[in-house]
Amino acid sequence: MRLVLNSLVFLMTFAIIAFVGAGYWGIGEYKKPGPLSQPAVFAVEKGQSVIDIAQNLHAQNIISNPLVFRLGAKYLNNDISLKAGEYELEPGMSMAGIIAKMQSGLSVQYQITVPECVTAFEVMTAVNAIEMLDDALPHPPVEGTLFPETYNYIRGEKKQDVIARMQSAMDMHIERLWRLKTTDNEFIKTPQDLLTMASIVEKEAGKPEERRRVAGLFFNRLKQGMRLQSDPTVIYGIVDGQPKTGGVGPLGRRLLKKDLDFDSPYNTYLYGGLPPGPICNPGLSSIEAVLNPEAHDYIYMVADGTGGHAFATHLRDHNANVAKWRQVRAGQESAVPDDVVPDDAVQANAGQESAVQEAPAQNSAE
Repeated sequence: MRLVLNSLVFLMTFAIIAFVGAGYWGIGEYKKPGPLSQPAVFAVEKGQSVIDIAQNLHAQNIISNPLVFRLGAKYLNNDISLKAGEYELEPGMSMAGIIAKMQSGLSVQYQITVPECVTAFEVMTAVNAIEMLDDALPHPPVEGTLFPETYNYIRGEKKQDVIARMQSAMDMHIERLWRLKTTDNEFIKTPQDLLTMASIVEKEAGKPEERRRVAGLFFNRLKQGMRLQSDPTVIYGIVDGQPKTGGVGPLGRRLLKKDLDFDSPYNTYLYGGLPPGPICNPGLSSIEAVLNPEAHDYIYMVADGTGGHAFATHLRDHNANVAKWRQVRAGQESAVPDDVVPDDAVQANAGQESAVQEAPAQNSAE
């Protein structure tokens, strides 16, 4: 009996020593630098088990022992679930460090930039092209509600959530600027009016420094009872907010004189006042320009050949500027067809002087 007891004590002592030794070894394995030799990005899919994650890490030679990884996640890291996402792992990263990162949810972030001047359709197209985002957008967001900026996103995020951040950013800026405005404008009675005029200024201003001057010009036209006669509004109506791309302009061709008769509520040659809504997503500078337009007497503008515009108060001066534009274009092209609308041309408008402007080149959402 004593021999049996001594044997049992020996076995129990050996088992305890072995267990403690295994525990120390396991903790050491768990915390020591791993075999990863260069930076790597590892994806944890939604609903993936710790067992599968451990096996995948081991198969990619990121960890040395999948069992130690599983036990460490359960007992040493409080059994906190590992979050889906992509994780950037550094060379030699320990299992403890990998699990802590996966529990934090600090996933690799990607970026999409919404440039100023693009339409909601263009943004939708760019977002839908991102394969790592979930749930395709079935239709474009409301025009003018997406703030031009760079946004972060992670793999597996819903596309609508990315759009919602763009809309929240626009709401925040519009609410702030509307609250801070110090003067009233008879033509800008609502935040929607503000976005609509800002979108036209965004399309028309050839250079950033022209925004306030262009805004002042359009208000001068409205004050005189003139129509805005903005080419980009005509184009928006023709393409139904879905401009063509590829470096050939939103129409896929030059704007023709016959296009100015296209019947659309956005055609500011046919209808007075502001169009029914924005024609693109304006940036902060154009919104601020509408709230603080430059004071002047200009009602005409035409491209000057340098990317900007020549402005005029009187028709004779404007016609001279148009003639200069034609000379510039004649030097750039073999001929300017008679049916092409120049970057500004004089149009009849109920017997009043008026002018039209060519839309700036479209940008693409990245």
